[in-house]
Amino acid sequence: MTRLQARRVPPRPQWQLERQGLPPLLARLYAARGVETKSELDYSLGELIPPDRLTNAAAAAALLADAIEAQARILIVADYDCDGATACAVGVRALRAMAGDSGATVDYLVPNRFTDGYGLSPEIVDLAAAKSPDLLVTVDNGIASLAGVARANELGIATLITDHHLPGDELPGADCIVNPNQPACGFPSKCIAGVGVMFYVMLALRAELRARGWFGESVGIPEPNLGALLDLVALGTVADVVRLDRNNRILVGQGLKRLRGGRVNPGIRALFSAAGRDPAKAGGADLGFMIGPRLNAAGRLADMSLGIEALITDDEARALNIARELDRLNRERKDIESDMREQALAHLEAIDEESGAAAAPAITLFHPEWHQGVIGILASRIKDKRHRPVFAFARADVANADGELKGSGRSIPGLHLRDALDLMSKREPGLLKRFGGHAMAAGATIREADLPRFGELFARIAGECIAPADLTHTLETDGGLEEGYFSIATARLLENEIWGQGFPAPLFEDEFIVENQRVLKEKHLKLRLRKGPLAIDAILFNFTHAPGAAIRAAYRLSVNEYNGAQSLQLLIEHFEDASANG
Repeated sequence: MTRLQARRVPPRPQWQLERQGLPPLLARLYAARGVETKSELDYSLGELIPPDRLTNAAAAAALLADAIEAQARILIVADYDCDGATACAVGVRALRAMAGDSGATVDYLVPNRFTDGYGLSPEIVDLAAAKSPDLLVTVDNGIASLAGVARANELGIATLITDHHLPGDELPGADCIVNPNQPACGFPSKCIAGVGVMFYVMLALRAELRARGWFGESVGIPEPNLGALLDLVALGTVADVVRLDRNNRILVGQGLKRLRGGRVNPGIRALFSAAGRDPAKAGGADLGFMIGPRLNAAGRLADMSLGIEALITDDEARALNIARELDRLNRERKDIESDMREQALAHLEAIDEESGAAAAPAITLFHPEWHQGVIGILASRIKDKRHRPVFAFARADVANADGELKGSGRSIPGLHLRDALDLMSKREPGLLKRFGGHAMAAGATIREADLPRFGELFARIAGECIAPADLTHTLETDGGLEEGYFSIATARLLENEIWGQGFPAPLFEDEFIVENQRVLKEKHLKLRLRKGPLAIDAILFNFTHAPGAAIRAAYRLSVNEYNGAQSLQLLIEHFEDASANG
């Protein structure tokens, strides 16, 4: 069940924002999202939190500067999702630019999701050792890699951890750790993505090398413009679905500004081309739903080094060839995901009929044929459909005597997923072989024989933590929209603002008369709606039932472009029958 609830709009901030020059609609929307003054919407680079606020950023910069001056071999150990890939690309591009022809070398290594697992494991360190690195730099991983760092120490390899995941009770014994979520770090933006952390470290490194007189005629290395990396930072930030606090909105806004201005990384330009999108019209939704998934497809079905190569090459033709392969992998991923989703829903419907399990506070899913690289998307889809925390498991591809399962979880407000796993590990020692993650997304590895025990305990802890009211899906809206705002101009106005996780794009609700309806491609519903004197086109993707003569709908404004013509179209996210109210 979904309940529509309009956000409260505090009148004084709305009035203040209007007085400061914001259009009334934007003033209303921003006030409802906690913005009180127009200055909070200043997304210029000068408004970023300074790097010196990030604990150990200066120490990391000194470590990297020493390595560059010593002509060391630096090896970045990446992660196999979009955040990890973009963080790796930021590191490779920035470090190579700052090292120049000094003799220092910069390379990368990304674990394979299926054979290597996540993070800086001892096995990955041994694999890295074959490249004879002097310094390992992790991006978007490492905060839980106690054994991996210990192995690096044994081999005499220095380690710099850059990460944003929540730490465990013990930190790895690395030479330096940069993570805003580590104890005693006072960096205000705790929700910065892994790519954002690496970008901050690169800012600190540039300042350190500048102070050492590294740039200029004496050494012959020009000072790089790190702003050229902001399209990568924006992509990783949006794709990792971190909360867009003001600092993250600045990073995303600056990245979108570069995209719209044509100053685009060749790999990202190629990905836009493969997706049939124009970067000059880029918005956050393009990064999150078009570009990010294509990059992620490499890590889900193949090897993320393919995606990283797209992001670090300056060869436009090579970038386009890789982007086309990533597009093919993404289409394959969609087909696999569709089959898995149908199996999962059929399984849940069978359970519902048998035992009424629809009321269960959490869902655990497994099928022996599911693809390990797609279970995270599956968990997210089922979570959205059932409004329950979900863990989906697949068999590990590597032969394992324990019958190992890899799981990916997604949560709803009210259950901090990583904390729930930690509680599970304390109540049932040995149940979880490995786990980690965030509040809304996490991963776990268990034995197949322990799956029933995991499912029971996961549901029990979810039931303890989630208030009954939170099990009803509440869709927050921005209330009704006056007739004068139903226009392409309003849709464009909203498109140009910065929206995302924790700072949601506007969603309105109104009642409409349904004048016409037809099904497109056997799964999408095209509607002709009327509101007073207005006749408006609308579309509902993946609909499950047809509307009546009148509906109350939650919708977004969009611009439909077809054969060179533009028209306003409503994207309907939810509707309820309103015929009885007519």
